[in-house]
Amino acid sequence: MGSSVNSKPKVIKGPAGYVLEDVPHFSDYIPELPTHSNPLQDNPAYSVVKQYFVHVDDSVPQKIIAHKESPRGVHFRRAGPRQRVYYEADEVQAAIVTCGGLCPGLNTVIRELVCGLNNMYGVKKVMGINGGYKGFYAHNTIALTPKSVNDIHKRGGTVLGSSRGGHDTTKIVDSIQDRGINQVYIIGGDGTQRGASRIFEEVRRRGLKVAVVGIPKTIDNDIPVIDKSFGFDTAVEEAQRAINAAHVEAESIENGIGVVKLMGRYSGFIAMYATLASRDVDCCLIPESPFYLEGPGGLLEFVERRLKENGHMVVVIAEGAGQELVSESMQSMAKQDASGNKLLQDVGLWISHKIKDHFAKLKTMTINLKYIDPTYMIRAVPSNASDNVYCTLLAQSAVHGAMAGYTGFTCGLVNGRQTYIPFYRIIEGQNKVIITDRMWARLLSSTNQPSFIIHKSDTAEENKEEPPSESAK
Repeated sequence: MGSSVNSKPKVIKGPAGYVLEDVPHFSDYIPELPTHSNPLQDNPAYSVVKQYFVHVDDSVPQKIIAHKESPRGVHFRRAGPRQRVYYEADEVQAAIVTCGGLCPGLNTVIRELVCGLNNMYGVKKVMGINGGYKGFYAHNTIALTPKSVNDIHKRGGTVLGSSRGGHDTTKIVDSIQDRGINQVYIIGGDGTQRGASRIFEEVRRRGLKVAVVGIPKTIDNDIPVIDKSFGFDTAVEEAQRAINAAHVEAESIENGIGVVKLMGRYSGFIAMYATLASRDVDCCLIPESPFYLEGPGGLLEFVERRLKENGHMVVVIAEGAGQELVSESMQSMAKQDASGNKLLQDVGLWISHKIKDHFAKLKTMTINLKYIDPTYMIRAVPSNASDNVYCTLLAQSAVHGAMAGYTGFTCGLVNGRQTYIPFYRIIEGQNKVIITDRMWARLLSSTNQPSFIIHKSDTAEENKEEPPSESAK
């Protein structure tokens, strides 16, 4: 079974600058596959839905703001059930795997994949791969049924276990082939999705009828293209508890300072949204917006001024912020974990020490600083109501896509609509806070903090333009 492999992006162009960045399909490399009527057409739960099946030409624009003369731009295939499917229920052998760090909502996605396959398409054979990618060739599996996963969405973590690294494409695809697996649902972040892309390419090279589907997971919300990743809303909500605690501590004592470190290795979305939601934060520091400590307009000067004004303050810092300033970071920045992520220094602890040292040298003001790192508390909680709904939609979209013969794609919300996005778009970069955007301006307006990089550049320009004094000549 199989034909020549074409790994080039599947792009369809139409009038008025319309571009569809399509996802692969079995029909691209396996000819004359039989199709079947979608069993949902006989499902009483969906009989009341008008035009339940997605039209073959439905697509979702990546950008919804356009000028009168601008081209229609890039679109993605709309997710949802199709009238024809490429599997019968009894031939499906599905596998689910979770990789990387923990995130609220993992168990909800697992539950809804199992229940979606069973309740919508009658699929009974679903296995969980235990312990991440390496579980494929370690022969660790768990039988998953609607009954066994019924209550797991109420718990944090993942019932399948997880791990970083362990990706061996050949071994994984060998295992998939040996076990007779023909649908693989891979839940993980950008590194995991890169691995999923390699699995898909090898599956296609071998001409296997195996749907490889990614479900993006990153608590930092740093996956590009999609509106947000599951678990993000829960993380922002839980971060409020830490910020509230820091505010209470700071407000209850003279010259109190609360420092809260939140997740955000490369992207500061959690810190930014948690700050905006709290309204108790005086300064928010993220990786995308460099800052400096000493001198006019620096962070330490701002902390000193805010304490004199209010008698207390709260600082929120993303874990990836200011890494270039941490004196010991040069050695650690060259190291990576098993997933290829840069190992970071504890910038929250570092900045706490810097603030303490600054005021100890001043000897004019005694401060009381409390440092809170809620990272592992946030990662381990179950998802909130908003994320539970989102996880359900992601899982059901993944199932619909696999049953319809699509493969090599990631599910995601684009402009409020569920879509199928080719792997290469998900792994080509990272979603980051744009500090020239209105949302960051809203944060600066909320905290009344300076934009440190602007002050520093202004100071540099002033020093550059000022003529040297006579004593310096």
